[in-house]
Order: sequence, then C-alpha cells, then structure tokens
Amino acid sequence: MSAKHSTVFVALFSGINVGGNRIVKMAELKTFFEGLGFSDVVTYVQSGNVVFRAKKGDAAALTQELEAAFEKKWGFNSRIMVRDAGWFERLVKDNPYPEVAGEPTKLHAYALEREPTAEEAKRLADKCTGPERFEIKGDVLYLHAPDGLGKSVFANLISRTLKVPGTARNWRSVLALLDMAGKADG
Repeated sequence: MSAKHSTVFVALFSGINVGGNRIVKMAELKTFFEGLGFSDVVTYVQSGNVVFRAKKGDAAALTQELEAAFEKKWGFNSRIMVRDAGWFERLVKDNPYPEVAGEPTKLHAYALEREPTAEEAKRLADKCTGPERFEIKGDVLYLHAPDGLGKSVFANLISRTLKVPGTARNWRSVLALLDMAGKADG
C-alpha cells in the first residue's frame, strides 16, 4: 500500500495489563486492529502500544472509533491516545532533558488528551517538591524522575492533580515507537 493513500498512527492504551487487571493479549489486539480494516499493524510491549496504518481519518476520529470498538469487544473502557508519526518526531526533538535521554527508565513522556491550562500546570508545579522535574510542551508532559517512576511520589499525583487524561511511556518505549512508526512509513 502506498504511503500516499494512508497514514501511520500510534495508539497508546492506558489501564490495560497493569497489576494483573484488564488483561488484553497483544496478539488479540493486533487482530482487533486488522479486523477494523487497519494495515501494517505491529504491537510493542504488553502495556498496549500499537503502530498501524489507516487509509482515512485523523487522530481524533480514530480515537473515538477505537475506544468504542474496544469497549464493545472487551467490555471495559480504555482511554486511547492516537498520535501520528510526526507527533512522535516532535516529542523526541523537543525533549527538554536531553542529558537524561541515555537513562530511559528515568525519563517519561505523557501523551495528554489536551494541552493543560496555565492554571492546571501551576497546580501541578506546586506539588513537585521531590527530586523530579517536569515540563509541559503542548499535549506532552515530560517527566524526569531520577529515582525511577516506581519510587516517585510525584508521578502518582500527576493525573489526579492535572486532571487531564493521559498515559505515560518511558523514553525507551518512546524511541522504539518512533522507530517503528518510521519503518512503517518507509
């Protein structure tokens, strides 16, 4: 299929395969995407990342379609962030913490449903009192957690404080997904 007639997207699922709950096998997810008519479908790790090619639609329309079809098939809602390959390219290029990119478990990017307001960002900044630091650029929140995400008290406060739905990926996943989207686009 020619790249002219289709676009490569990445779907980031939140809340599946975490702590033994809401189990979705990646092979089933791949089949699900193919059943919806998408092509070149590839999954990455168990947390729910799917690179796929769509003949029509934009990220917002695809998000609605996927969330509705997913809930119908699996019986629960998973918030899905759909982004195109260009979004991932910008995310990596705009990384405000290039000095920690070599420690991919300490650098995370949150794909946010929308850009937070200045007031929401300030509310979050007020809670950032530990060793972490963050920066918001558009609909991405970059988090440097020097002790790792698992030990970060602040990381657990992000979604509750910001109140903007989002899903986090560590830098290794970000780079892998960018690479996969680039290969699918080639």
